[in-house]
Amino acid sequence: MVSIIIVSFNARTDLARCLASLHEPVPATPHEIIVVDNGSHDGSAETARRWADVHVIEAGGNLGFARGTNLGIRSSRGGLLLLLNSDTVVPPHAVDRLVEELERDDRTSVVGPRLVDGAGRAELSFGKMIGPLNELRQKLLVLAHAARVPLLSGVVDRMTTRTRWTDWVSGACLLVRRGDAEAVGLLDERYFMYAEDVDFCAALRARGGRIRFAPTVTVVHARGRSAASARAATASAYRRSQLAFYQKHHPRWAPLLRWYLRLRGQIISIPNP
Repeated sequence: MVSIIIVSFNARTDLARCLASLHEPVPATPHEIIVVDNGSHDGSAETARRWADVHVIEAGGNLGFARGTNLGIRSSRGGLLLLLNSDTVVPPHAVDRLVEELERDDRTSVVGPRLVDGAGRAELSFGKMIGPLNELRQKLLVLAHAARVPLLSGVVDRMTTRTRWTDWVSGACLLVRRGDAEAVGLLDERYFMYAEDVDFCAALRARGGRIRFAPTVTVVHARGRSAASARAATASAYRRSQLAFYQKHHPRWAPLLRWYLRLRGQIISIPNP
């Protein structure tokens, strides 16, 4: 069984579109759908309940993506877990094909599909482990692709058409084996938003798991809808996650990052491990 876990915050319209796509048609793979509503005040939970087979968990407040996802996982029953953003649209048979990709190789812990926007333009939804140079490279490619810079945008298009083993795939749509997810303690809840997927994949790789980017499966991602409604809070959450990530994975670089943030007037505090 696949447990489809969707964390939603004030994204009623997108959530309704996502849930509709999961029912048109329903996946052939046995599955359950769990929506964790992070204290939305736009009627998201009520909208999700229109589908009788959708189990809604009201978190009672905005727990963030990692905590919300873990809450959904702990309430689920499937041997496979599909983490899915509320701002995605899942084409027919995409869930089934992701399962097929995962089951090709027992060593594979995670599979992520090719993500595209509403116009069909690919998103760079995978990459090398975050570090100062890799993070800069990723951002430059993402910005260049968004700006349609011909040479670099072409690089992204080519990258996103090849099946590959990678260090991480986006948590916007990520299929993982439950046993592997539980073995690493699920998602690290220090990350309110951003970097939790990279950290999660790093933990899985540390146990010998492999991360597969599968462009043979495509999912539509209307990126950043929830974030767009609260840009200042989103920017602050990104910086907190970035600093937490560097303190955990690159402790020698963390003081420099903290100094840089202070220089920009951003005083960031993060939860203790």
